[in-house]
Amino acid sequence: MSEKLPLLRFMLQLWQIISVRPLKKGVGVMLVFAALILSLGKTESTYTSLLVAQPAYAQRVNPSEAWQQVYKQLPDLPKENRYISQETGKVAENNTLVSRMMRYHIYVKGRAPNYRLDWKLTLADYLDANEVMYETLYPGHDTLRQNPFAGDRAAIRRLNRQQRNALVQALVNVFNNRD
Repeated sequence: MSEKLPLLRFMLQLWQIISVRPLKKGVGVMLVFAALILSLGKTESTYTSLLVAQPAYAQRVNPSEAWQQVYKQLPDLPKENRYISQETGKVAENNTLVSRMMRYHIYVKGRAPNYRLDWKLTLADYLDANEVMYETLYPGHDTLRQNPFAGDRAAIRRLNRQQRNALVQALVNVFNNRD
């Protein structure tokens, strides 16, 4: 059992890394199996070195802060932050259109935040041109007194093509660490 301990530690650390990112079904399992196959016969220092080089995770942007960077790039973009928090009874000023769009994109749809095409697909969802959006899954439905779903979709529809393209570019810039 003691010879398996480094492998078990490695697998636990790998699982913790995998569970941090929203992944498509089965990708995490495939990564674990790939790691198992690659790690047969390796020493503990080899396992650790496999986990150390993780530049993609080190450079990740926190969506709860990233929305502010988008509004810095696009100050005229509507914030749609007039909704009342169920918890405090006050206006939830940090619960904005862009923050909800990011949570929808990353957590509800599981799309990559650093690709332009994925953001275009999300905008297409808001415009009823791609996948169906469900009110009950929309960010804010359970934390705000009024579900922002309809208001957010209307706000996106009011943007012209140039504004939507600028929004997509700002989102890509933020998640690729470009200003």
